[in-house]
This record gives sequence, structure tokens and C-alpha cells, in this order.
Amino acid sequence: MSEKHEVFISVDVETAGPIPEEYSLLSIGACRVDDDTNAFSCDLKPINHNADPKALEVTGLSLEELDHRGLDPIVGMQRFEDWIVRAVGESGTPIFIGFNAAFDWSFINYYFHKFIGRNPFGFAALDIKSFYMGATNCSWADTRSSQIAKRLKPQRVGNHDALHDAKYQAELFRLVLQTR
Repeated sequence: MSEKHEVFISVDVETAGPIPEEYSLLSIGACRVDDDTNAFSCDLKPINHNADPKALEVTGLSLEELDHRGLDPIVGMQRFEDWIVRAVGESGTPIFIGFNAAFDWSFINYYFHKFIGRNPFGFAALDIKSFYMGATNCSWADTRSSQIAKRLKPQRVGNHDALHDAKYQAELFRLVLQTR
């Protein structure tokens, strides 16, 4: 029996606020780190109308608009799981990668378990900021995206569009890998 290989999946989310269940997951973007053209994105119907106005301002998303055009969370999370399975193949193990992963992970983990009863990533996530800190021996203050970008010089920049930011994060992760 051959061992499964790790497939790094960059994931970014946009939300209506700081914590799952109290606030809705609004948008998911994801891509393979080694091939960011292999990507997934969807917008979800809100589970309630609680919102931090600053969160909505940053994303430009509207809860009312997503009520009409967003996917039901069960459908969206099932589609995301289906994409993950295809993206990693039979011999792959998906590894969740995020910039400030604790935040994105909390929503993805909650939504997977609440709406489809399982999380294809398992129970762990890899944080790019922490990985960068370990790879470069820098301080936590130096892990802000502006500081990392200044040192690593990625081609992309973040813009609070979940898929675009997932691709930006994938580029940052690849650049951090090259520093080791």
C-alpha cells in the first residue's frame, strides 16, 4: 500500500463577522498551492443577518444579495468537498493552508461539520504566518502580509475576494517554501 502524498490547498474566506454560527460564512476561495488554476469558489446564503458592518464593508458583499444568489450552505459545502476530493486525487491528502489560518479554519471547519457532517481536511490547518515565522526566524510583528510581501515580493496582492486571496496566499506559501 502506498502512502498518500500531501496536497496543499490554499483557502480564504469572507465572512459577516468574527465567529462562526453567530456570523455567516459568505464566500470561499480555494486553490491547489502547486497549481492555482485548479481552483474553487462559491458564495453562500447567510445563515442569519448578524453582521459587523466593517466586515461587510471590507468584502463589498451584501447579505440581501447573497440571500438571492448565494448557494445553500449544504450545497456549497458539498461542492467544496467534491472539489477537494477531485483536486487531491485518490492518492492525496488535503492540507488546509491559510493566512491567519485560525480564522478561516474556524469557519470552514464549523460549516463542514454543521452542513455535511465531516471535514475533508481532518482536524488541522497550516498557518502561513506561523510557517513564515519559523522559516525566517522573524518576530510575530513581521508576519503581517505587508511585511512578508516586502521581503518575498509576490506578483499578486490581496483584495478581499476569496478566490483571488486564496491564489495570493498560495503564491506567498510557495515563496516561503523557497526560503527554507
